[in-house]
Amino acid sequence: MIDYIHSLRCVRQNAPLVQCITNFVTVNDCANIILAAEGSPSMSQDSREVEESVKGAQALVCNMGAIDFVDSMILAGKQANFLGKPVVLDPVAAGGTQLRREAARELLNEVHFSAIRGNASEICFLAGRQSTGSGVDTSAGDAITEQNLPAAVKMAKALARKIKSVIAVSGALDLITNGEQTVVLRNGCRTMARITGSGCMLTSLVGTFCGAMPGDPFTATVTAMAVMGVCGELAEQRRLINKTGNATFRTDLIDAVFNLTETQLAESICYEVF
Repeated sequence: MIDYIHSLRCVRQNAPLVQCITNFVTVNDCANIILAAEGSPSMSQDSREVEESVKGAQALVCNMGAIDFVDSMILAGKQANFLGKPVVLDPVAAGGTQLRREAARELLNEVHFSAIRGNASEICFLAGRQSTGSGVDTSAGDAITEQNLPAAVKMAKALARKIKSVIAVSGALDLITNGEQTVVLRNGCRTMARITGSGCMLTSLVGTFCGAMPGDPFTATVTAMAVMGVCGELAEQRRLINKTGNATFRTDLIDAVFNLTETQLAESICYEVF
């Protein structure tokens, strides 16, 4: 059983410093959602300082949206591995181009990741399966549904065991596994897919929870995914009441993380231990 409330308290009490190597499109939102969760962001990504910077951080997030900084990710990731600090990967568009396919393989070969959070197409590529994804979006053929959920769980569990990482697949259904334990979350809303950076923000949140709970990346990742889904629902409720659009929704989503109560989280999580 996941103790979601304990995990939320760990983040708020420990206020982990999270170093993010992420892309210019979403860097501000990633920093703000870490702050909203009561973590502290560091956006250091220059190869001349990343190894030094990670020494003071509690977790490292590597986002392949920053494809120009793969060398920095490897330097920082190796240092974090040496120091025993959790490293989280967001394999943005991993199978989309030859450059990204090679970068993803290099990252997995050089760095051990405590958790990897991606969409279904990205995770399919990492698992060695043919993906039909294009760019940063999940293709309809790769998306996890109630019908193909057992097969998706089998694939994610095999990948988790192979690379010894927590695998988190986000989408209409969120699937998280460490190869032994598996949780499926059914929170969130469709508007989350209509803002830039919801996935990057989610990975930064996973890094924040892993930084606060370095000994239990599975619980940390499940809780981060649950928090994001519940807060997406809270933001959607506000959007519908105020009749606003996706730009305001993004702000409301970050606000929902900032204002999330333990009661809201406990009462709203919809999950299944698979």
